[in-house]
Amino acid sequence: MQSKDKVKIIYDALQDKKGIDIKVLDISKISVMADYFVIASGANKNQVQAMTDNVEEELAKNKIYSKHVEGYATANWILLDYEDVIIHVFNEEDRMFYDLEKIWSDGTEITVEDMQ
Repeated sequence: MQSKDKVKIIYDALQDKKGIDIKVLDISKISVMADYFVIASGANKNQVQAMTDNVEEELAKNKIYSKHVEGYATANWILLDYEDVIIHVFNEEDRMFYDLEKIWSDGTEITVEDMQ
């Protein structure tokens, strides 16, 4: 499965759980770490965990499993590593504090329509 196809599944899974301000950054030209970052927020711990659970379930339907998960217990910032796509799901306060969009501003923000 191509990276863009994974991103579409991830985006839909986050949106399905009412993810807040979902952003997709294409970092393929500026980093060897991954092709895409997907960044989203949830209003509380339960929502943040539900969002990441849904991402894992939807990707597992396609036999795609995370390489690493970090931060699930506290749910302030959960990172899901799918090698070519890295997902960051924050509570709203921590997202503003870490401001990954600013740190990775050399990346290109893309829309779901761009992935079609």
